[in-house]
Amino acid sequence: QVQLVESGGGLVQAGGSLSLSCAASGTIFRPNYMGWYRQAPGKQRELVARVTNAGSTNYADSAKGRFTISRDNAKNTATLQMSNLKPEDTAVYYCNLAQLAQPGGNYWGQGTQVTVSS
Repeated sequence: QVQLVESGGGLVQAGGSLSLSCAASGTIFRPNYMGWYRQAPGKQRELVARVTNAGSTNYADSAKGRFTISRDNAKNTATLQMSNLKPEDTAVYYCNLAQLAQPGGNYWGQGTQVTVSS
């Protein structure tokens, strides 16, 4: 069983920066993605950014140029560095681990609130 523990988040003014971290524990199989999704009130959960164990990244268009995702495979951690934050970035951010070759190998963190004030 895999557990994901998130840290970071909080309240920041528009134009500011925040960092989110996610630590995975348990048996983790490769290949996999670690990533961040977000869900704003009344909206569907959406991908923000993800990174494979090999280091390949995907970003939502809204995140490109402002957010950077990185991971440490030795520590099973993933970090999302967010800069130039906008009020529309306000959401609950969820860490995700997707083990691509494992049935049922999709895990979520508990979520952390990011609020950007204008």
